[in-house]
Amino acid sequence: MIVDCHCHAGRGDRLTGPWDDAGLGRYLARAERAGIDRTVLFPAFHRDYATANRAVARIVAARPDRFLGFAFVHADRDAGRIAGLVGTAVREYGFTGIKVHRHDAPITREVCDVARHFGLPVVYDPMGDVAVAELLAEHYPDVSFVLPHLGSFADDWHAQLALVDHLARHPNIHTDTSGVRRFDLLAEAVRRAGAEKVLFGSDGPWLHPGLELAKVRALGLRAAEEELVLSGNLLALVRGERRRRPVGAGR
Repeated sequence: MIVDCHCHAGRGDRLTGPWDDAGLGRYLARAERAGIDRTVLFPAFHRDYATANRAVARIVAARPDRFLGFAFVHADRDAGRIAGLVGTAVREYGFTGIKVHRHDAPITREVCDVARHFGLPVVYDPMGDVAVAELLAEHYPDVSFVLPHLGSFADDWHAQLALVDHLARHPNIHTDTSGVRRFDLLAEAVRRAGAEKVLFGSDGPWLHPGLELAKVRALGLRAAEEELVLSGNLLALVRGERRRRPVGAGR
């Protein structure tokens, strides 16, 4: 099985760029040709994530065998109601994770506390501010975090290199392959941190899932390692099966 852990769906409510419209038509055709079986969906940027999550829920409900849903929240604008937003997404929509983006606001304790309460992984794009991984690992060792793009979609070599160290040191810090252009750093992440810390993602529908998948194939992993990257790691996170350190455990 191949699971794309990183894809947006639906329309944002602004007109600032292509990232405000995440139609799945071309993505699905490309994913099918690439042999991708399932995809994690979360909304495009939106000023009302309750509305955006509900729209993604309809897409997931129409094809539950094909899609998994993650709830997008705005760490600042949704402050005080994140538990309610995520609770609705979990109980009513069957969502299995949380998405947060520093473009909206830096991640907060409230987001992490809610993730801990519901036992959900958090996909947090730090936009290069990867030092936050140290705080997430120290204060929330029992919550699994995925910092996508090896920490920087902007191809910040310093940030991506620093994240490799966090991946190697912290059991609950993971990354995905989406948009990582410095292939040697991706290979270094697998070599130093292990295949269990890296997830296949495309950042669809804007990036081509077949091209992003080719990077994983090019790593030349052993069959068992490739299976972890392509699906095993994501499935373990959403099922809560990945080993985590208990709160307060020694480092």
